[in-house]
Amino acid sequence: MNTARGGGELVVAQLEKHGVTTAFCVPGESYLEVLDALHDSPIRLVVCRHEGGAAYMADADARLTGGVGVCLVTRGPGASNALVALHTAWQDRVPLLLFVGLIPRGERDREAFQEFDLARTFGASAKSVLTIDRADRIPEQLAQAFLIARSGRPGPVVVGLPEDMLRDAAEVADGEPFPLPQTAIAAEQANSVAALIADARRPLVVLGGSPWEPGAAALIRQWAENWELPVVTDFRHQDLLDNESASYAGFLGFGRAEETARALADADVVIAVGTPLGDVASDGWSLVRPDVPVVSVLPDPEGHAAIHRPRHRFLATPAAFAGAMVATSPPDERPWAARTRELRERFERYRTPQPVGDRLELGIAMAELQKRLPVDAVVTFGAGNHALWAQRYLSYRTYPAQLAPRNGSMGYGVPAAVAAAIRHPQRRVVSVAGDGCFLMNGQEFATAVAEGAAPVILVVSNGMYGTIRQHQELRHPGRESGTRLVNPDFAAYARAFGGHGERVEETGQVGPALDRAFAAGLPAIVELRIDGARIAPETTLDDLRE
Repeated sequence: MNTARGGGELVVAQLEKHGVTTAFCVPGESYLEVLDALHDSPIRLVVCRHEGGAAYMADADARLTGGVGVCLVTRGPGASNALVALHTAWQDRVPLLLFVGLIPRGERDREAFQEFDLARTFGASAKSVLTIDRADRIPEQLAQAFLIARSGRPGPVVVGLPEDMLRDAAEVADGEPFPLPQTAIAAEQANSVAALIADARRPLVVLGGSPWEPGAAALIRQWAENWELPVVTDFRHQDLLDNESASYAGFLGFGRAEETARALADADVVIAVGTPLGDVASDGWSLVRPDVPVVSVLPDPEGHAAIHRPRHRFLATPAAFAGAMVATSPPDERPWAARTRELRERFERYRTPQPVGDRLELGIAMAELQKRLPVDAVVTFGAGNHALWAQRYLSYRTYPAQLAPRNGSMGYGVPAAVAAAIRHPQRRVVSVAGDGCFLMNGQEFATAVAEGAAPVILVVSNGMYGTIRQHQELRHPGRESGTRLVNPDFAAYARAFGGHGERVEETGQVGPALDRAFAAGLPAIVELRIDGARIAPETTLDDLRE
């Protein structure tokens, strides 16, 4: 016979039942009963300084674990602050549960204090929005929420928890997690893809999207290398194939090499695994010719970003596809093998930094960082031109290893690094942040200190919103407006929180500063002061004006 439990206890019991070990929050009086139940729970509760940072941490934790990220916030302003992370989780296909404490049920529709409409606020950025009004339905509805977040196209689910409902008691059993629907690729389907490739001369494999897991990434590598196929990754999916693999030929999207874009444009067969070949990967849907056979592997039937008519359309996960393809045998004649080697050599040249004459050579700084990154290092960054160096010059060796928003959301890198250092304290965690990006969620450095986490954050400081300045110079040369930044002393900022802080102004100082930061055993900031004219690895503001 079940014992009566309060709504808050029931919520936490379901989190435990579904394997949640870490949750991120900014506390609120609207869900005090959940906080109370977490007091005696084995779930680690990470208290953050802003709801946007908390939800970003939950997003990053989901990417690292392959599970569902969990964030708890209060109603109204608290929930609104978390919306930016919901948009990121939706566009990046990350399973996330955002719990929102709500006003009492009897006060609805009176514009009560902090009342707002969950469905209208989050409906366009979540797979599902629900409010649990009865304590006895908590196990049932949360089991559904976890399933929705993980199945098909993964994504965020918003769960409203009225504060008076959380005080109600109910005698009800815990809900059992629903198994995920399984997908499969039949042998004859895999053989049809194999035959299509065997008849090609310039095949190209493109990896991206979700859901991926380490086993699927390993099988894809085994298949690609066995067939000597060239593989490129979608924007900010560089960790889906070991960057040292002979098959890895670069990445698509912002900051990609022209040779990589040309490889997609010249392909006579495209195998897109997990990615719909959207606008960023295909330069506004322009790189894939309409007559080129496309093999599309997506876990959901929608594929809104896919406008190419596929020759083969598989409703399957990357793991199912990889498992089927690794069982196929490559032909004796592989005319594309020489092209694979050529693409690989071109990418090697692209990712090798060359001196550009700056006092602090950011490309060389990334090379110094790379020397100090073990195979299982985790690298995070947000959005902005600073990320161009981290994308181009760092090598991503394991999956998952790269945590970065694919929707262009600033402020992601710092909380993602904190979450990664909490989840994997034995792994080296580095964030490369722009000065504008850092201060959007730099307060979460305090969370790292509080949790004993030790990420190292490189702040690329040039006193501007660099991406916008670049566009501004292209369209309105010499007319800077709205893009200048006044920055603090970032090293002093780190020390003020109890962390390690340094400022670097010359290339020769980078290596020793990184060594000290990694040895400190504290969350650390290394400020890299670069020439404000350097807007991209090979571009200055003067270049844009010419």
